[in-house]
Amino acid sequence: ILAACSSSSSSSLRVPSTTTATTKPPFVDRTFDPTKKWWLQGGFAPVSKEVTTTELSVKGSLPPQLSGLYVRNGSNPQSGSSTHWFFGDGMLHGIRLHDGKALWYRNRYVHTPLFDEHRGFDASGAPGGTTTQSNVSMVHHAGKLLSSGEVGVPFEIDPTDLRTIKPHTFAGKLLTNFTAHPKIDPATGYLHFFGYDIARPYLRYHVADASGRLISTQAVDVPGPTMMHDFAITERDVVFWDLPVVFDLKLALQWLSQPKSGALPFQWRPSHGARIGIMPLGGSTTAIKWYEIDPCYVFHGVNAYRDGDKVVIDVCRMKSVFNPNVPFIEDPSIHRWTVDTRSAKVSDDVISERPGEFPTHNPMLVGRKHRYAYFTETPYVAHTFAPTGLIKHDYATGRRETWDPGPSRHAGEWYFVADNASNSEDAGWLMTYLYDQSTNSSEFVVVDATDVRRGPIASVSLPQRVPYGFHGTWVPDE
Repeated sequence: ILAACSSSSSSSLRVPSTTTATTKPPFVDRTFDPTKKWWLQGGFAPVSKEVTTTELSVKGSLPPQLSGLYVRNGSNPQSGSSTHWFFGDGMLHGIRLHDGKALWYRNRYVHTPLFDEHRGFDASGAPGGTTTQSNVSMVHHAGKLLSSGEVGVPFEIDPTDLRTIKPHTFAGKLLTNFTAHPKIDPATGYLHFFGYDIARPYLRYHVADASGRLISTQAVDVPGPTMMHDFAITERDVVFWDLPVVFDLKLALQWLSQPKSGALPFQWRPSHGARIGIMPLGGSTTAIKWYEIDPCYVFHGVNAYRDGDKVVIDVCRMKSVFNPNVPFIEDPSIHRWTVDTRSAKVSDDVISERPGEFPTHNPMLVGRKHRYAYFTETPYVAHTFAPTGLIKHDYATGRRETWDPGPSRHAGEWYFVADNASNSEDAGWLMTYLYDQSTNSSEFVVVDATDVRRGPIASVSLPQRVPYGFHGTWVPDE
């Protein structure tokens, strides 16, 4: 899922940039049929086969330091059709690297009960627990690789072959939903996550220690059932954003009775209001304080950190989403919220209006001050969106470096893997699956994060197309 927000507390200020921003014309896919579901055609279309190959050739040079598994999740309905891009079965695409070689590529479905019983949400009642398609994200924590959806519990995956092992409920202690965007505190190794629901309590906050043991579950008081896709932590705080995409019972009943209508059970409702909540890391949730902002939506945060009494939160911002009066995805712009916890004032600065989404950064700086972040460029396309190239943003100077893969190639979410031999924040590599619509084929590419304008230093052709998807992770050998 994707991103955005704004506040009346201050005027929006653009960070100066040493590069000239250019406005690209809307991307046009001449094979796209606007009379058909956009998530079932072109680069979105599902693939029907699970394949395994150990015959992979590398063009360029894979860094020998990259020894491990890159795996990405996404929506891929086994029936070939779904009522929305968000509602396909989870499919994992993984590539195993070692000593400068690509050892294998596999794609495998996540074996949830919905998949095994050939059911969708529209035939399963309210999502939650193991009633999930587990199609959004991946996290590697305490020696376990987990696949997660928007709601429900995660599923443990075997990193050696992408086999689904079982639902992961933290020894039976997780009784509610697990977010697609948990955060690992680099100082403690603790996993911080939340789950939202359509019934009270609408929001719960959880903590698992470095061994994977669930040590805390607390309810967070919010006024209603909203879609909360992501959140943030600092070294001292948990940061929630409660924004006006609200669960609507009438739409939910329509969705269950008329699944082919494509109606989603969430609605853009500005009257709900918008607010940022800040509470102590680890709890108690009763200490949370809320700061009002203007209605908007953020699917994805970049990162957050403390600066004295201020909490700085970088996000990908949209004016609205699930709004019948606007396209599915409005151009997400990059914003910085700064919450002064002493004065209770919130400023909202426009960092860049150039549309970018699916942010990533050095994971050793989760909750700490960061200088660099990386985005997939996501220009406006009528009725849908089209991921294109790579943006590297320097928050210290405002400088943005980009790589454009060309008119027919489209990058997915980039994932940053740090070079442990260096202390430089941007020393490392960015990896993704790249789709070429001119050949209907995909490749795995690696970019040196210190020189993104150069483009890929290595690429691996894949045996079949990898559809556009959501989020991935890296599982190092060690």
